[in-house]
Amino acid sequence: MKITESSRQVLVCQNRTCRKQNSAKVLAAFQKLSPSEVEVVASSCLGQCGNGPMVLVLPEEVWYNAVCPEEVAAITEQHLRGGKPVERMLYRKFHRLSN
Repeated sequence: MKITESSRQVLVCQNRTCRKQNSAKVLAAFQKLSPSEVEVVASSCLGQCGNGPMVLVLPEEVWYNAVCPEEVAAITEQHLRGGKPVERMLYRKFHRLSN
């Protein structure tokens, strides 16, 4: 199944710990920079407290952690527009580096 932009969501955790780590600014950056076809969602806890701000791209289930507002442009361009996750920013608990 080919992933289309219209089926994509970006969840940005807005729970207590992530909010203390500037997740509101990360959410605002995604809302500003993401293609209009991609739904950006202020999420409740994604269950990875202490590793945030957490970002989950669906339906691919690609996780990013410790995302800074300045890094959102790279995720937007390379992953959301280009279709290739930003490997250096992936959450290693769920994603391994490719060789």
